[in-house]
Amino acid sequence: MRRHHATASIARHIVLSAGGLLMTLPFIYMVSTSFKDQAYVLSYPPQLIPEPATIANYVRVWLTQDFGRYFVNSLVVAALSTAGSVLVSAMMAYAFARFRFAGRTLLFRVLLLGLMVPAMMLIIPQFVLAKSLNLLDNLQGLIVFYIAGSLALNTFLLRAFFEGIPIELEEAMEVDGANPWQRFTRLMLPLSTPALATTTIFTFLGCWDEFAWAATSINTPTNRTLPVAIRLFQGQNATQWGLVFAASTIAIIPVIAVFFAFQRYFVQGLTTGALKG
Repeated sequence: MRRHHATASIARHIVLSAGGLLMTLPFIYMVSTSFKDQAYVLSYPPQLIPEPATIANYVRVWLTQDFGRYFVNSLVVAALSTAGSVLVSAMMAYAFARFRFAGRTLLFRVLLLGLMVPAMMLIIPQFVLAKSLNLLDNLQGLIVFYIAGSLALNTFLLRAFFEGIPIELEEAMEVDGANPWQRFTRLMLPLSTPALATTTIFTFLGCWDEFAWAATSINTPTNRTLPVAIRLFQGQNATQWGLVFAASTIAIIPVIAVFFAFQRYFVQGLTTGALKG
């Protein structure tokens, strides 16, 4: 029996390791190619360890075509959108989890309909609305619509987490004279760190990588975000894959940084939101 379990464990680890390697291989190849000179990009057999290695691609990417401005634009938009979305969705989730009011269940179900509508179907209505609100071709318009587009999922996850917090804790604070805002900020938010970390990662990733709405609403070159800039960069340097992969590698650095900053809370918050509801 022990031998059977040991064999099964070894086989499981082999399969998982092979799957993990297969999933990370494109990423490894991208990073490797970003350090290669153009003459060695398409060499056969491909080299995962570039020889000779060079950082010239990164220098050219950062110093040409206003790439630094696009990076800052994306960072500002993603950071503000994430902060706004997590705050608003946390307040909405708290209201749905703790307050009793007419139409509460119906409103929550209507909110969840936002999870069932493909984002591409909303491009034209969003464009018309943004035009009427003077939110086209500026970063403020991206922030507003990114916040609105992420509220449904974030509210769903946070509501499930808030409902799992014992209500007796709030009742004790209420006896001491705490109002709803104080209970929300001093009790619910500190106890909900795993769920908040999960929604932060999801929201930042979605805002940072979003392409369709940014490409539709932004025309001024100085207002472009990184995904749009990389697409144009590929068009202008179609055969210079070292430059393209260097730009892509730079683009994923903030996402990795955010994930590592919140990773210890990620699994706990994600499983809690999935199991409660």
